[in-house]
Amino acid sequence: MRTQALTSIAVGTVLVALASTGCTASAADPAVRVDGSTITVQIEGGEARIDVNDLRVDSDVELSAAAGTDLGVPGQVSVENDSARWSYPDRGLDVTAVAQAGRLVIDLTSSRDQLVSWPVTGAGARDLQLPQGEGLSIPVDDVFWNNPDIGLVGDEGQRLQDLTMPFWGFSAGAVGASYLVPTDLGTSLNFASVEGRLRSTATHEFSQEKGTGTYTVALSVTDGSPIAPALDYRSLLGEQGGLRTLQQKIAENPDTAKLIGAFHAYLWGDARTPEAIRQLHDLGITKMWLGYDSDDQPMTREAVETATNYGFLVGPYDTFANAQDPSGEVDNPSSSWPDGIWPDACVVGKSGDLEGGFSGRGCYLSSEALAADPELVASRVAAKLGNGVNSYFLDVDATGEVFDDYNPDHRMTQSKDRQNRIDRMKVIGKDLVLGSETAGSWANSVVSFSHGSSTPVMNGLWKAERDKANWGAYWGKNGPAFFFKSVALSAELKIGMFDPKYRVPLYETVLHDSVVSTDRWELSFNKLPAEQTDRTLLAMLYNTPLNYTLNAQIIAEEGPRMATMQKFFATLQEAAGTEPMTDFQWLSDDRMVQQTNFGEGKLLVTANFGDSTFHDPDVGDIGPGCVSASIDAASTTLCP
Repeated sequence: MRTQALTSIAVGTVLVALASTGCTASAADPAVRVDGSTITVQIEGGEARIDVNDLRVDSDVELSAAAGTDLGVPGQVSVENDSARWSYPDRGLDVTAVAQAGRLVIDLTSSRDQLVSWPVTGAGARDLQLPQGEGLSIPVDDVFWNNPDIGLVGDEGQRLQDLTMPFWGFSAGAVGASYLVPTDLGTSLNFASVEGRLRSTATHEFSQEKGTGTYTVALSVTDGSPIAPALDYRSLLGEQGGLRTLQQKIAENPDTAKLIGAFHAYLWGDARTPEAIRQLHDLGITKMWLGYDSDDQPMTREAVETATNYGFLVGPYDTFANAQDPSGEVDNPSSSWPDGIWPDACVVGKSGDLEGGFSGRGCYLSSEALAADPELVASRVAAKLGNGVNSYFLDVDATGEVFDDYNPDHRMTQSKDRQNRIDRMKVIGKDLVLGSETAGSWANSVVSFSHGSSTPVMNGLWKAERDKANWGAYWGKNGPAFFFKSVALSAELKIGMFDPKYRVPLYETVLHDSVVSTDRWELSFNKLPAEQTDRTLLAMLYNTPLNYTLNAQIIAEEGPRMATMQKFFATLQEAAGTEPMTDFQWLSDDRMVQQTNFGEGKLLVTANFGDSTFHDPDVGDIGPGCVSASIDAASTTLCP
């Protein structure tokens, strides 16, 4: 595996400063050489060859086919300080290619607003690695994923910022390719099915107004492991100080240690009482993160103190994303703000209209407008801390959904929005254990847990959730049916989101020792009964907690089983909850037996998703639907 990183990265502003360190050339083998229209750059393990006519890049594996955009006739190539520079005058594009920390780093800068499609990847590949949620590794000829009705293939594409991490990769046996895009804002990834095989094209929007005039891609040859692109990206973060670990967070706030071994749950109605909290403890549950929704029944001080006295984390849900017109019906307390916020602090689109909020309710709030009034933010948070909570969940602040705001009173680019959110979360999380929704890797320095980053969401999920007759409505005395009504997923959602043969731990490879990750809160463990075995095995294999929604009835019915699984999970977390994930392997040809390694041997976990017993030479027989963990010389097994 490669262990080096780009020379410089500014997390949050996602700018790369190109330099000439890390080249693997010698005096007899220069880092960069030019032969006609071919530029050869020395990279780790070999060389990369760039055709300046069309930006085709070749190495031990094709790193890019010809650009999907006609670039025009290239200008003359110059070499200076081990970097090659040239231009495409017809396009107003300047290009730099450099060997950096063993990678080929190509930087494109445009003097005009335009779209450029490059790199074009996947020729000769067997599998695609994509950090959608936790991560997917998809055989490129898989019939399911090549079907345009599934949603991966199509014209719309996927914004890199909406992935949990800004990279993708391909592998073909003992060789593969990794693509890291620190300038993810303004970049999308489109997939096409070419003769029944997945190919991808990245497209960057150069916009002076949006601050996306520079596009940087780092290309690497890997050893073909399904987690190789994640290891490559982790190296980039770690080498440049962009990775803040749980151990560092625990040192600054000891309460963060209470995440280690804890399952997560949102409490509703009669589960928010001291009696319900005591019942969880009496069942033998030793660690929990407990949250409650933004409604008119927050947890009382007595209930919070009961939880914190048992060593649990407890905190409210909040969001700074939405505001609604106070003269109308505001449908939840978190969308209610003091005078002057609606509509003055709303994000305004380029057309001059307010940016409509989630599901069309109200508007999205501008982080730039709120940053101008820090006392407002501080007072809002303080109002939720009066009952003694030690944690806080801030919805969507750490996700990829950021905005260009055209309101002249608080003009903002997406990059500025992202930085504002980092600054805001840093302040809020100073003395609290802070979490957010589907936290992108750029936010790892300011959040300690993330709800949703474990789930590779498909677009069909939103349609399913809008079917209230089947999914459940958002009401109920002891919790909305939306959260508590059991449902069966469609075959497409079941395969695309939870089939273990497609799942790989990309997020955990990068961030296991930095951010505690769970599934989405509306996809609680008890919401999807048919998926419980696979979800339990995935959670234990990845050393990540299950996420529940609880009322008194669920505690009575599911509590004993929850306690058994939490005890097993706590054993794994105590061994390696703050360690990095260092390896992942498929142990069977059908990919249904999988193994992870944490902390270079501190914890070895093997899960059997198949239908027959698997014999592992290290841990013995593992039955179907079981997971086995080896810690030092001891092993323990769970068959949920």
